[in-house]
Amino acid sequence: PIHSLHQQLFTPTSFQLKMAANGTIKPALIVVDMQEDFCPPHGSLAVAGGRGIAPIINTLLAKPGFVARIMTKDYHPKDHISFASNHPGPNIHPFTSFVAINNPALGKESETKLQQLWPIHCVAGTPGAEIIPEIDTSSDYLVVHKGIRPGVEMYSVFADAFGNCDHGTNMHSVSLDVATTLKAQGVTDVFVVGLAGDYCVKATAIDAVRTGFKSWVIQEGTKCVEPTGWNDVQDELEIAGVSIISMNDPVIKDLEGKR
Repeated sequence: PIHSLHQQLFTPTSFQLKMAANGTIKPALIVVDMQEDFCPPHGSLAVAGGRGIAPIINTLLAKPGFVARIMTKDYHPKDHISFASNHPGPNIHPFTSFVAINNPALGKESETKLQQLWPIHCVAGTPGAEIIPEIDTSSDYLVVHKGIRPGVEMYSVFADAFGNCDHGTNMHSVSLDVATTLKAQGVTDVFVVGLAGDYCVKATAIDAVRTGFKSWVIQEGTKCVEPTGWNDVQDELEIAGVSIISMNDPVIKDLEGKR
């Protein structure tokens, strides 16, 4: 469901107006891919501990300081190029196999890159694509579908696997031009949580910087496919200009609307 967009989501609270007047942040929350197929016990691409971060995310969703809240959903067609089952062959396996994909950008169609293959997951209209019921959906938020285009992967809500950020290229891959939508609301900072920390959360946070936002990842609000790789992920994020913070950071406390 897409909730009442012209109420809390895009109407500044007195706290937000005070922050803007003081030249401080105007923040948005992006909750990445908290979907059944990414969560135990039955998800086809379940991230260990993924369902357990819902209380942290609910705490953030309830904070009045956010100008906007976006929930992304992987929303693939059945013939998506990232599904190993769409590439029959004796040596094709989820997680370990790769195929070449082509850049969808005009004039760059000959550019290719290797795409990791996955089990079938988050197929549009299936239960596995739904947001888990543990997530509190009572706040106003926008749902954004990504990975819609069959021939290209899209981990980030801002850009496809080739780093194309322009909506002219991505209009068939994602249901909303998120960067333009947030900038129209004066958003300066993006806070990213969800699944998985080493794929879609990382990509979304890095591309938030590339599209002009200050970007933050709240470490208690994400889990990784490969938990042992979190230190490397943090290095990548920090090199890209993303700040990694915890729930007790003063920046998070400011989102209560009380100072």
